[in-house]
Amino acid sequence: MIVWKQFRVPLLALTFTSVVLALGNILLLPANDKSTVTPFVFPEQVPLSQWRLSISPPLPKPTKEHSELLAQKHYRYIKNDWFLDIEMRYLTTGNVVKLLQNYTSVTSSAEVRQQKGVGYYGIGVDQQRAYLSACINFQGGTTFTQEQFDQNQYFSDLHPQRLLSWLKGQEGLKDRRCLWAHLSVPLKNSSPEAAYQVLEKAWFSWYQWWQPRFPKS
Repeated sequence: MIVWKQFRVPLLALTFTSVVLALGNILLLPANDKSTVTPFVFPEQVPLSQWRLSISPPLPKPTKEHSELLAQKHYRYIKNDWFLDIEMRYLTTGNVVKLLQNYTSVTSSAEVRQQKGVGYYGIGVDQQRAYLSACINFQGGTTFTQEQFDQNQYFSDLHPQRLLSWLKGQEGLKDRRCLWAHLSVPLKNSSPEAAYQVLEKAWFSWYQWWQPRFPKS
């Protein structure tokens, strides 16, 4: 009993230090790569309120330069005189600003907006098309910049329920997957703000469908 009392504090200190070092090491590990992510196939059809699904041309096949890309799908919808294109990509990174440079022809800067219950998204006009772009995070909410994505990840990584799931071996502690949605419509004779309203209404509905259906890790 006396021996245990003598070594109890050092042992507890050693255990605590080991746990802290392990958590710190995991939090600093790089994002998951393709080999650790369960394959995912986008559904052929996704319902979108008040829109009709049309024939959607396939997206260009990924190159070796785009190693973070896991899957992709193009959806096209029609409503009255509006033609809405939605490009969906499943990736292991969430920096939408950089993704726009790598996967689209968009060169203009986006205005970052926030919607309660959804999150952040970027919206803008480029080459006579209005666009809306955002990353759906696996734990909920959407982000646009790298800083927003990292902050969302940080608070999720430290959530008690997530830590418990990690300790049980049910999921990894660090998960940087992203469902990137890029919506766009031609401006035609409409104003940018009118096009933004069309995009935002479609986006909020799109997010509500996808968030609970985020791919399983």
